[in-house]
Amino acid sequence: MHITKAMLYVTEMPLVIPFAASYGTYKKRESIVIELIDEEGRSGWGEVVAFSEPWYTEETVVTAFHMLQDFLLPVLFEQELSHPSDVTSLFQHIKRNNMAKAGIEGALWDLYAKRKNQSLAALLGGVKQEIEVGVVIGLDTVPNMLKWIETYAEEGYKRFKVKIKPDNDYALLHEIRRAFPTIPLMADANSAYTLADMKQLQRLDEFELMMIEQPLADHDFLDHARLQQQIETPICLDESIHCLEDARVSIRLGSCRIINIKPGRVGGLTESIRIHDYCQQHRIPVWCGGMVEMGISRAQNIALASLPNFTIPGDISASKRHWEQDIISPEATLQHGKIIVPKQAGFGYNINRTRLEEITKQCIVCER
Repeated sequence: MHITKAMLYVTEMPLVIPFAASYGTYKKRESIVIELIDEEGRSGWGEVVAFSEPWYTEETVVTAFHMLQDFLLPVLFEQELSHPSDVTSLFQHIKRNNMAKAGIEGALWDLYAKRKNQSLAALLGGVKQEIEVGVVIGLDTVPNMLKWIETYAEEGYKRFKVKIKPDNDYALLHEIRRAFPTIPLMADANSAYTLADMKQLQRLDEFELMMIEQPLADHDFLDHARLQQQIETPICLDESIHCLEDARVSIRLGSCRIINIKPGRVGGLTESIRIHDYCQQHRIPVWCGGMVEMGISRAQNIALASLPNFTIPGDISASKRHWEQDIISPEATLQHGKIIVPKQAGFGYNINRTRLEEITKQCIVCER
């Protein structure tokens, strides 16, 4: 593959429902869509899932755009690639910036799959024809959160994740368990706690959660290991895992019993597969996290989640969960709480260019 041109679309779409976590609330989502065009005029599509502010990782939409335009794409234009995984070594001299790298790699995977006339899931090694999916309920009033859980349960979602923080955890989970005693429930803390909150976190064991996701800071592997020894609820690491080495360290230390894999956070689908395989070898279940993304990233997550060790329903909700209208056609939909893994060549959906144009704030053409 020889990439001769790239289109960078800076987009902004309002969310159907404001999304709140311990680090803030979003009413709209800014993103970058990448279109890579090869020498034969074929397009591959990727999505940069960085947020507008550096709350989740250090990357933002602005910094990712800078990295793409000024560093990553110029390097890409100078190389002929035989496989999407080649970008791992191609960009290794550039530190981190995983979401910008993942956006390019995702577009290359889509393009490569189209050139091979194979589905992305098949090329990644997927084995499932359909995947079970979960849903995230952002922080809100208890009545509103209960209402949304009931709605999503009726729609067939297989797992429910609620955001928590130190001043809004025990009472919230108590009310949810009282109303829904048997649903598969997990809590996501987004690094809102420290070891000083040990007793508070121990109290959450009574709710028989599937897991508590990222209770401590992303660099606290040792403290997570200590916390896991003191609580019964399995710890899942999210923000801590940026590469295979992070997964290896966390498993060896006993910092978690479950790992969340997000391609954007770890630098792309290639690294996601490496983490998946390592966790499978060490009997650590994984699931695919979400980033309040649009359809391109969502479709790539569907393909990734078709791999065998993704045994926990991921944050791969239907398009309508976040958007009045997505940028893919057809939109991602649920059937009895599951999403069918596309078999079409590429990531399995078409780009709705009209919708993409409507939400684009800025479009930059980059050429060799």
